[in-house]
Amino acid sequence: MQRISVITGAIAGALTMLPALALSYLAYRLALLPFLPFDLFDWLARVLPGSVVTTGIDTLIAFLRAVGIPTSSAKVVEQFVAFVIMLLIGAVAGALIAVLLRRTTVGGWRLGLTVGLFLLLLFVFVEGSLGFGGNGLVVFGWIALLLGGWGAALGALLERMAAPEQTSAERRSFVFRAAVAALAVALGGWGIGRLVGPRGADEGAGEPLASSPGGEPAPDLPPPPEGRIEPVPGTRAELTSNEDFYRIDINSVPPVISLDDWHLDVAGLFRNARSLSLEDLMAYPAVTQALTLSCISNWVGGDLIGTSYWTGARLRDVLEDLGLQPEAGALYLEAEDGFYETVVAEDMMDERTLLVYAMNGETLPVEHGFPLRIYIPNRYGMKQPKWIVRMEAIEAWRPGYWVDRGWSQEARPHIVSVIDTLAAEPDAEGIVPVGGIAWAGDRGISRVELQVDDGPWEEAELRTPPLSGLTWVQWRYNWRATEGRHTLTVRATDGAGALQIAEEQDVHPDGATGYHSVRARI
Repeated sequence: MQRISVITGAIAGALTMLPALALSYLAYRLALLPFLPFDLFDWLARVLPGSVVTTGIDTLIAFLRAVGIPTSSAKVVEQFVAFVIMLLIGAVAGALIAVLLRRTTVGGWRLGLTVGLFLLLLFVFVEGSLGFGGNGLVVFGWIALLLGGWGAALGALLERMAAPEQTSAERRSFVFRAAVAALAVALGGWGIGRLVGPRGADEGAGEPLASSPGGEPAPDLPPPPEGRIEPVPGTRAELTSNEDFYRIDINSVPPVISLDDWHLDVAGLFRNARSLSLEDLMAYPAVTQALTLSCISNWVGGDLIGTSYWTGARLRDVLEDLGLQPEAGALYLEAEDGFYETVVAEDMMDERTLLVYAMNGETLPVEHGFPLRIYIPNRYGMKQPKWIVRMEAIEAWRPGYWVDRGWSQEARPHIVSVIDTLAAEPDAEGIVPVGGIAWAGDRGISRVELQVDDGPWEEAELRTPPLSGLTWVQWRYNWRATEGRHTLTVRATDGAGALQIAEEQDVHPDGATGYHSVRARI
């Protein structure tokens, strides 16, 4: 038998992993079976120390900013990293089999099967930690078939490549045919997977909202206020569409929940604790409010922030109906994906805190928490779980998922102002319109000011009233520009008279601060 180099084995291992991943993806789309690369990535994100996870988040954000990629693309980058990890696992496995083929007479397919079964043990542990996501025996059987088959095929391929009777030309031809076959299976699996999807599991997500369990159409969303200034073209939209709303959570792909199987488990310090269905929650008086939500990882000027109309039941109404006991000092929430957070008493009783089931007039999309999430005013998104499945009234506060990993305990949003756009050229009067947004949680915005180079701060016009006291406000400034290169800087003052923090601070642990600036050449 001829010697197969470690590099050749690694290339073969990575190459054969591609169709295996495609089949895993197809099984996920057809039957909601585990998609191995994403599950492995999600498991690593949960078990690694909080400092490591935080460093990874900071590094990812810094990378995206450096290369000019929107931070809203972070999920795509995470998914790419998950694929790379699996390809590296395949490469290591191929290299190992290549080495073993030199030192043993055991057949290649047996060596590969053994390696695949070792990986099976890893993924059984991973899936067990994540809750298996379905029937444990079915999941185990599928992973065993997938990884065992992949390992055996890889071992047989390497043994065939090492056969002494093959000439160099025959070996190259065989490798080429094997590569083409692997890519064909991979592309076919991915293509079919993209055309199909989970059947019925997410039925009801992203559908037009009915105002009652009986199915009557819900009222239209409130019209925007009239008589306001026009935003500068290029300013981000006052209302963010569901498709464009940022998504940050602890999952490579969002949990898909069957509404037929879902209910909100209620436990703890209640006199009338009982499970609640979505119909039960929709029977409470519905509240629709426009709000802005931001990720605590949003850098100054970033796009991890959005504004939409959210509809739900007041948490306070639900808690009172369930008979919340006086000694209950907090509400502990658990989500389908293992996320957890505690709502303090102040937020529990705030009439603006909602158990949300609709977004912009539609039931929540899967990506944004279908069938239930929470909204808490004046908190970053890290405090607001999606895919909620359980709530427990407890005596005292407990740290939440991200607090356990070193992030802010309070997660109160800082004042933020952003320059979104400025006209490319002055108009006939030498005016360059400049536009953007400003936000300060539930405190509102009372003033936005711009500075050109080292000049004085000058006040911009606010597009008031905003959609609500919980949303950002658009602003515009008519800059009488002069020729040359300039730096424009913006700052805002909230409704309580507090000026935006000028000192630059990274996103960890309390959210980014600093003024946003852009450079322009006139």
